[in-house]
Amino acid sequence: MTRTVYLNGEYLPETEAKVSIFDRGFLMADGVYEVTSVLGGKLIDFEGHAKRLERSLNELDMKKPAAFDDLLEIHRELVRVNEIEDGLIYLQITRGAPGDRDFVFPDPETTEPTLVLFTQNKPGLADNPAAKKGMKIISIEDVRWGRRDIKTVQLLYPSMGKMMAKKAGADDAWLVEDGHVTEGTSNNAYIVKNGKIITRALSNDILHGITRAAVLRCAKEAQMEVEERNFTIAEAQEADEAFVTSASAFVMPVVEIDGAQLGDGVPGPVANRLREIYLEESLKKAI
Repeated sequence: MTRTVYLNGEYLPETEAKVSIFDRGFLMADGVYEVTSVLGGKLIDFEGHAKRLERSLNELDMKKPAAFDDLLEIHRELVRVNEIEDGLIYLQITRGAPGDRDFVFPDPETTEPTLVLFTQNKPGLADNPAAKKGMKIISIEDVRWGRRDIKTVQLLYPSMGKMMAKKAGADDAWLVEDGHVTEGTSNNAYIVKNGKIITRALSNDILHGITRAAVLRCAKEAQMEVEERNFTIAEAQEADEAFVTSASAFVMPVVEIDGAQLGDGVPGPVANRLREIYLEESLKKAI
């Protein structure tokens, strides 16, 4: 079935949605995005994603699209018309199509942003079998640009990282800079030692994950100890367990890092409990 997508004020069949070859998202990766999960036909953490989207736009001095205040209604309409029970909604805003290529930003008074949203149907998203098995991780050098806190569409190196992991027979990669783990290719990274959850503190070096914030809040409410600091791959390999968080994976256990098995080689109790709590609380607050 052909999906209905949203493009610059119109709901269209995906086969009819067109974007200019001069769009700066295509030419310059000059755009930002968000991905919101849908469970039971409802949006998970929508408010957090909307706030981060606004921050990303502000950090890049990018004009809000005219429909910015209608994004909740647009998300709900796409869920309805595409009959999404479990899945994802991808949103992208670019600086628009000024009609020619130039490094200089176009005049926001004459060039409107491009706004695109589409759905991905993912039946059983919360019951991903990988959560019971756990992920295998490799480490790679982090050579991305310095503003990883802005959720831009510059995703080439993360894509390369996932392909490096696939080639190595692993599921994903953790990025390492100056000897310390920054984050995963598309997720935030955590280790657990003696019951303590350890994850890198927020800065320009990592994405300020919406799921990260919610999971850490759940952890603290459950009386779990959380420490925000740098950690190395060697420390991670000696951890009792590890996991990642993201809008699409929620809380996903890690059972192997660069060939070193963690604990018994199966998802640990902290990651399992956090996944359970996060999904339970998120479904209560879903809209």
